[in-house]
Amino acid sequence: MNGLRALPVAAIAAVALGLAATIAALQGDPPFGAVRIGPWASWPNLGDSEIDPYARAVVAVDGTLPIGAGEGLAFVAKTDSVGALLDARCDYRIAGGAPSARFWTLSAYDVDGRLRPNAAGRYGLTSAALLRDSDGGFAIDASREARPGNWLPLGEKSRFILVLRAYQLTSSAVAGAYEGLVLPEITRGACS
Repeated sequence: MNGLRALPVAAIAAVALGLAATIAALQGDPPFGAVRIGPWASWPNLGDSEIDPYARAVVAVDGTLPIGAGEGLAFVAKTDSVGALLDARCDYRIAGGAPSARFWTLSAYDVDGRLRPNAAGRYGLTSAALLRDSDGGFAIDASREARPGNWLPLGEKSRFILVLRAYQLTSSAVAGAYEGLVLPEITRGACS
Protein backbone atom coordinates (compact mmCIF):
# COMPACT_ATOMS: atom_id res chain seq x y z
CA MET A 1 0.00 0.00 0.00
CA ASN A 2 2.84 2.41 0.78
CA GLY A 3 4.23 1.79 -2.72
CA LEU A 4 0.98 2.99 -4.29
CA ARG A 5 1.07 6.20 -2.26
CA ALA A 6 4.64 6.90 -3.34
CA LEU A 7 3.77 6.54 -7.03
CA PRO A 8 1.86 9.86 -7.38
CA VAL A 9 4.61 11.69 -5.48
CA ALA A 10 7.26 10.22 -7.79
CA ALA A 11 5.20 11.12 -10.88
CA ILE A 12 4.74 14.71 -9.69
CA ALA A 13 8.47 14.97 -8.93
CA ALA A 14 9.34 13.58 -12.39
CA VAL A 15 7.03 16.06 -14.14
CA ALA A 16 8.40 18.98 -12.11
CA LEU A 17 11.99 17.94 -12.84
CA GLY A 18 11.20 17.59 -16.56
CA LEU A 19 9.58 21.03 -16.70
CA ALA A 20 12.50 22.61 -14.84
CA ALA A 21 15.02 21.00 -17.23
CA THR A 22 13.02 22.19 -20.26
CA ILE A 23 12.84 25.76 -18.97
CA ALA A 24 16.59 25.75 -18.25
CA ALA A 25 17.36 24.42 -21.75
CA LEU A 26 15.32 27.20 -23.39
CA GLN A 27 17.06 30.06 -21.56
CA GLY A 28 19.99 31.83 -23.19
CA ASP A 29 21.80 30.85 -26.37
CA PRO A 30 21.03 27.79 -28.49
CA PRO A 31 22.98 24.87 -27.00
CA PHE A 32 24.52 23.52 -30.23
CA GLY A 33 26.13 24.72 -33.44
CA ALA A 34 27.89 27.90 -32.29
CA VAL A 35 30.76 29.27 -34.37
CA ARG A 36 33.13 31.37 -32.26
CA ILE A 37 35.55 33.97 -33.61
CA GLY A 38 37.23 35.86 -30.77
CA PRO A 39 34.51 37.32 -28.54
CA TRP A 40 31.89 36.86 -31.28
CA ALA A 41 29.52 33.88 -31.53
CA SER A 42 27.12 32.98 -34.33
CA TRP A 43 24.63 30.18 -34.84
CA PRO A 44 24.56 29.82 -38.64
CA ASN A 45 21.92 27.07 -38.63
CA LEU A 46 19.28 29.26 -36.94
CA GLY A 47 18.05 30.57 -40.29
CA ASP A 48 18.40 27.22 -42.05
CA SER A 49 15.93 24.42 -42.66
CA GLU A 50 18.40 22.11 -40.84
CA ILE A 51 17.93 23.88 -37.48
CA ASP A 52 18.13 21.45 -34.56
CA PRO A 53 15.03 21.06 -32.36
CA TYR A 54 16.66 22.68 -29.32
CA ALA A 55 17.67 25.79 -31.28
CA ARG A 56 14.21 25.89 -32.86
CA ALA A 57 12.67 25.87 -29.37
CA VAL A 58 15.03 28.63 -28.14
CA VAL A 59 14.11 30.80 -31.14
CA ALA A 60 10.39 30.14 -30.61
CA VAL A 61 10.54 31.07 -26.92
CA ASP A 62 12.80 34.09 -27.55
CA GLY A 63 10.60 35.38 -30.37
CA THR A 64 13.45 36.62 -32.54
CA LEU A 65 13.55 36.19 -36.29
CA PRO A 66 16.94 34.82 -37.35
CA ILE A 67 18.64 35.93 -40.55
CA GLY A 68 18.04 33.44 -43.36
CA ALA A 69 21.00 31.21 -44.22
CA GLY A 70 21.39 32.76 -47.68
CA GLU A 71 21.07 36.33 -46.41
CA GLY A 72 23.91 36.55 -43.90
CA LEU A 73 24.91 35.90 -40.31
CA ALA A 74 24.43 37.58 -36.95
CA PHE A 75 27.35 37.58 -34.50
CA VAL A 76 26.83 38.27 -30.78
CA ALA A 77 29.50 39.45 -28.32
CA LYS A 78 28.79 39.28 -24.60
CA THR A 79 32.43 39.85 -23.60
CA ASP A 80 35.37 41.91 -24.76
CA SER A 81 38.34 40.28 -26.50
CA VAL A 82 39.93 39.21 -23.20
CA GLY A 83 36.72 37.59 -21.90
CA ALA A 84 35.40 40.26 -19.48
CA LEU A 85 31.63 40.84 -19.58
CA LEU A 86 30.60 44.00 -21.43
CA ASP A 87 29.64 46.80 -19.03
CA ALA A 88 28.39 50.24 -20.10
CA ARG A 89 30.27 51.85 -17.20
CA CYS A 90 33.37 51.25 -19.36
CA ASP A 91 34.40 52.62 -22.74
CA TYR A 92 35.14 50.19 -25.61
CA ARG A 93 37.02 50.42 -28.88
CA ILE A 94 35.72 48.10 -31.60
CA ALA A 95 38.29 48.00 -34.37
CA GLY A 96 40.12 45.78 -36.77
CA GLY A 97 38.75 43.60 -39.47
CA ALA A 98 35.20 43.54 -40.63
CA PRO A 99 33.40 40.60 -42.21
CA SER A 100 33.68 40.23 -45.97
CA ALA A 101 30.09 41.27 -46.49
CA ARG A 102 28.32 43.65 -48.80
CA PHE A 103 26.79 45.45 -45.80
CA TRP A 104 26.92 45.07 -42.01
CA THR A 105 25.45 46.72 -38.92
CA LEU A 106 26.60 46.96 -35.30
CA SER A 107 24.11 47.58 -32.49
CA ALA A 108 24.10 47.51 -28.68
CA TYR A 109 21.33 45.54 -26.96
CA ASP A 110 20.46 44.87 -23.36
CA VAL A 111 20.97 41.32 -22.12
CA ASP A 112 17.31 40.53 -22.85
CA GLY A 113 17.81 41.33 -26.55
CA ARG A 114 16.14 44.76 -26.66
CA LEU A 115 17.73 47.86 -28.16
CA ARG A 116 19.24 50.06 -25.46
CA PRO A 117 17.49 53.41 -25.01
CA ASN A 118 19.92 56.33 -25.12
CA ALA A 119 19.69 60.13 -25.17
CA ALA A 120 21.16 60.34 -28.69
CA GLY A 121 18.42 58.13 -30.16
CA ARG A 122 21.09 56.23 -32.09
CA TYR A 123 20.80 52.46 -31.97
CA GLY A 124 23.48 51.25 -34.30
CA LEU A 125 26.05 51.95 -36.98
CA THR A 126 26.27 50.67 -40.54
CA SER A 127 29.29 49.81 -42.66
CA ALA A 128 28.11 52.27 -45.30
CA ALA A 129 28.14 55.25 -42.93
CA LEU A 130 31.42 54.65 -41.05
CA LEU A 131 34.31 57.06 -41.12
CA ARG A 132 37.35 55.10 -42.30
CA ASP A 133 41.12 55.44 -42.28
CA SER A 134 43.04 55.92 -45.52
CA ASP A 135 43.67 52.15 -45.61
CA GLY A 136 39.94 51.36 -45.22
CA GLY A 137 40.17 50.43 -41.53
CA PHE A 138 37.78 51.74 -38.92
CA ALA A 139 37.42 52.23 -35.18
CA ILE A 140 34.14 52.52 -33.29
CA ASP A 141 33.99 53.97 -29.79
CA ALA A 142 31.18 52.52 -27.67
CA SER A 143 30.48 54.55 -24.52
CA ARG A 144 27.86 56.42 -22.55
CA GLU A 145 29.41 59.78 -23.39
CA ALA A 146 29.54 61.14 -26.96
CA ARG A 147 32.81 60.70 -28.85
CA PRO A 148 34.01 62.22 -32.12
CA GLY A 149 34.05 59.90 -35.12
CA ASN A 150 32.22 56.57 -35.08
CA TRP A 151 30.33 56.56 -31.77
CA LEU A 152 27.93 53.86 -30.55
CA PRO A 153 25.94 55.10 -27.51
CA LEU A 154 25.51 52.56 -24.71
CA GLY A 155 22.74 54.12 -22.62
CA GLU A 156 22.49 53.89 -18.84
CA LYS A 157 22.00 50.21 -17.97
CA SER A 158 25.31 48.57 -17.16
CA ARG A 159 25.14 45.15 -18.86
CA PHE A 160 24.86 44.96 -22.64
CA ILE A 161 25.70 42.82 -25.67
CA LEU A 162 26.88 43.76 -29.15
CA VAL A 163 25.27 42.32 -32.28
CA LEU A 164 27.03 42.50 -35.63
CA ARG A 165 24.83 41.48 -38.58
CA ALA A 166 26.65 40.77 -41.83
CA TYR A 167 24.51 40.67 -44.98
CA GLN A 168 25.45 39.07 -48.30
CA LEU A 169 28.64 37.48 -47.03
CA THR A 170 31.21 36.07 -49.42
CA SER A 171 30.41 32.55 -50.55
CA SER A 172 33.11 31.00 -48.32
CA ALA A 173 31.53 32.39 -45.16
CA VAL A 174 28.06 31.25 -46.14
CA ALA A 175 29.40 27.79 -47.04
CA GLY A 176 30.80 27.42 -43.52
CA ALA A 177 34.48 28.18 -44.14
CA TYR A 178 34.79 30.50 -41.14
CA GLU A 179 38.57 30.12 -40.85
CA GLY A 180 39.21 33.22 -42.97
CA LEU A 181 36.38 35.31 -41.55
CA VAL A 182 37.69 38.39 -39.74
CA LEU A 183 35.71 40.22 -37.07
CA PRO A 184 36.67 43.30 -35.04
CA GLU A 185 38.42 43.16 -31.68
CA ILE A 186 36.61 44.62 -28.66
CA THR A 187 39.03 46.45 -26.33
CA ARG A 188 37.97 47.81 -22.95
CA GLY A 189 39.07 51.33 -22.08
CA ALA A 190 38.52 53.40 -18.94
CA CYS A 191 35.68 52.53 -16.56
CA SER A 192 33.73 54.93 -14.32
